[in-house]
Amino acid sequence: MNNKQKGTLGENLACEYLKKAGYKILETNFRYSKFSEIDIIAKEKDTIVFVEVKTRSTTAFGHPFEAINSKKLGHIYQAALYYMQQSSEPHKNFRIDIVSILSPDNPKIEHLKNVSLN
Repeated sequence: MNNKQKGTLGENLACEYLKKAGYKILETNFRYSKFSEIDIIAKEKDTIVFVEVKTRSTTAFGHPFEAINSKKLGHIYQAALYYMQQSSEPHKNFRIDIVSILSPDNPKIEHLKNVSLN
């Protein structure tokens, strides 16, 4: 399985995980620019949730959460603001979450909510 296939599998697993947790999936792979893509846009109650998914087969190169740095979060934040400006529905509450998928064949899923730029 190549990295793109692994990423797609991880995003599908994350969508299923979020649905089971009561989230409504609004959109996937929302592209804002060459450098800014949001893997999953979901809604939890009255909050729009912008989800970055990181999938790894092993922790040999670190935990999946370690792949998210402040620059990546900044790109997600910019894309999130753009999405909300373009939306026909006003959104007051939003947050950025990260879902980690470790070993997609026998997945261990972890979910960090409300990740900040600081």
